[in-house]
Amino acid sequence: MNTNSATFTSFDGHQRIASGPLLDNALAVRRAEDRRADGPLLVFDDATGRVVDIDTRGSDADIVARLVALAPAADVPCTEAEPVVPAERRGRGRPRLGVVAREVTLLARHWEWLATQPGGASTTLRKLVEEARRVNSARDNQRHAQERAYHFMSAMAGDLPGFEEATRALFAGDRPRMSELTAAWPPDVRAYALQLACSDVEVPA
Repeated sequence: MNTNSATFTSFDGHQRIASGPLLDNALAVRRAEDRRADGPLLVFDDATGRVVDIDTRGSDADIVARLVALAPAADVPCTEAEPVVPAERRGRGRPRLGVVAREVTLLARHWEWLATQPGGASTTLRKLVEEARRVNSARDNQRHAQERAYHFMSAMAGDLPGFEEATRALFAGDRPRMSELTAAWPPDVRAYALQLACSDVEVPA
């Protein structure tokens, strides 16, 4: 969870009480706790639609200190990296460009075809992956939007009228139908669900 660049949205029951950086949401939740809000008080990651846990104990300064302490860990990539090779040990030629070696299992005919391609197997596979990413980007964005909207809806709207039908409309990509089925939902819940479901309008992440 990147506490520096990610954005979040907080709810007191069905009412939105904050949107933006995690600190703003944490302090808003703390204020709601102080006024004994009815709740439940939930904070959602705008990028995933999932609930995140935050520690609101202590003073505002305590909350800030905890979130600042989390920032360095949040900036560490969640991918496997190659061991760093000192510069003096590198040979001549092109830089390594962050390439990570992993095992790939293919049929014999696939390896035979790759061997005939300019640049060899690795270069050809990278080109194929990049092309697949480009071609499928719209579909991938839609799937991501559907998943994040579903996570939020499951947490906040499971007991609301038309939930199951709205979920089916979500995964069918039928936004007008989803909008119609959620018309009776609390305004903030409906607006956020529709926002998360919109693949061509990115929620800040």
